[in-house]
Amino acid sequence: MVGTGCGGSDGVAGGKSRFDDIYDRPDPRAYFRRLAPLEYEIPHHAQPVFRQVATERAALDDGRPHTPAVLDVCCSYGINAALLNHDVTLAEMCERYTSSACQAVSRAELARQDKEFYAERRRPDAVPVFGLDVAAPAVHYAIEVGLLDAAFTDDLEQGSPSPRLSRALAEVGLITLTGGGSYITARTFTELLDGVSRPVWVSAFVLRTVSYHPFVRTLAAHGLRTTVDVSRTYPQRLFTDERERQYAIAAVRALGGDPAGREEAGRFHTLHYESRPDWERRDRCLAEGL
Repeated sequence: MVGTGCGGSDGVAGGKSRFDDIYDRPDPRAYFRRLAPLEYEIPHHAQPVFRQVATERAALDDGRPHTPAVLDVCCSYGINAALLNHDVTLAEMCERYTSSACQAVSRAELARQDKEFYAERRRPDAVPVFGLDVAAPAVHYAIEVGLLDAAFTDDLEQGSPSPRLSRALAEVGLITLTGGGSYITARTFTELLDGVSRPVWVSAFVLRTVSYHPFVRTLAAHGLRTTVDVSRTYPQRLFTDERERQYAIAAVRALGGDPAGREEAGRFHTLHYESRPDWERRDRCLAEGL
């Protein structure tokens, strides 16, 4: 799938093209070669949002010994982590990994160069980032080059967090998502939120072809209130073909949206959902003895 590695085989599912084969590669070169012609851009739009939210969430933990970690769900090769913690843009990453010079080197040499590349661009306000994705080659590369502080391949659609992930959840203060809402369900969020110990925020970019309501209900059950500005959308990528375009138009309409000027114009679009603790509801319940 585009933007995550949490999927099955390549092809078309429900009318939406899938790109799962690019997450089983030993490095991100195939990922960028495949997505560059489709003008994949959602991590670019998420970059300033996630930086701002991570800063605000960290401010809540002033005085605590460790900065709250960000858990990027369906993290693939650590793209969101790269953009969050380094002075680099998605366009620069795309140019880097599709360049002839990059294509010419071995995987080992690319990893060596990447480790140096990102270390030189590490921001002073970098925060710990954990990655969760069933695509083991992708997360292993992100760990090797220093983009992720920890990575997990637990399939929470099928089971509960491993002991290692459970221990890591104690440090998580923010969960991020760009695209994975198409392929995971609220069950993954339930498994994560059942295991956290700090107040957790969730910042998610979700395709308009997908209903986020089951996630919102799960988040509410864990004390989080979700907001979304439906008037503002963020483009994700071009459609692969007319079949995918027609699928997206129909899916958006089925959910009560208007595809005019967005999906009808040839691109997937996302909405940004922000979920934070509902302190007012909690205080009201405490005051009423509930």
